[in-house]
Amino acid sequence: MFVREALLRGGSRDQIRAVLIKAGWSADRINGALAAYADLDYPVPVPMPAPYLSARDAFMYLLLFTTLYVSAFNLGDLIFKFIDHAFSTVPPATVMHGEAAFLSGVRWSVASLIIMLPVYLLIAWRLRRAIARDPARRASKVRKWLTYLTLFIASMALIGDCTSLVANFLGGEATVRFLLKVATIAVIAGAIFIYHVRDLRGEQVSGEP
Repeated sequence: MFVREALLRGGSRDQIRAVLIKAGWSADRINGALAAYADLDYPVPVPMPAPYLSARDAFMYLLLFTTLYVSAFNLGDLIFKFIDHAFSTVPPATVMHGEAAFLSGVRWSVASLIIMLPVYLLIAWRLRRAIARDPARRASKVRKWLTYLTLFIASMALIGDCTSLVANFLGGEATVRFLLKVATIAVIAGAIFIYHVRDLRGEQVSGEP
């Protein structure tokens, strides 16, 4: 590999970066190649730990993000139900039937949150403890892929939310019930997006590849 040979011959990182840029390499690929070796004063290039991957971690992160998605969905669904109930236009003759459906829906959403949210928090806590003991675990490929997938889903939810808001405003149909639902989606998706962006930025600040 060129980077390893260049480091072995005493080339500085800045010199290697400049040469690769002139050769047409992108900054991301150059940084990735250089990040594969530790910036240490040693006779030979010292490789950095390879991205962490294990079946157990894959299971834990899949469970973590699945419970996050289910919890977020049920929290939004629960708030939607209360908004619909508060601004209901159901005729008096069907109030009892509507009340029973409302209570049934609330029961399922609350039950899902009671089970899923503690599982999510427990797994997140255990994974953070594992990373604190062994920082190399933060480089898990599964974790990074699922984090970016979550950012994509949250971004699409926010974009769809804004699009729906603009469309209803243009159509003159922006009711209080609709605005509250838009705000609910924005808060939940926005909180998830901001949390994971900060998590990724924390990795960059800590100097991880």
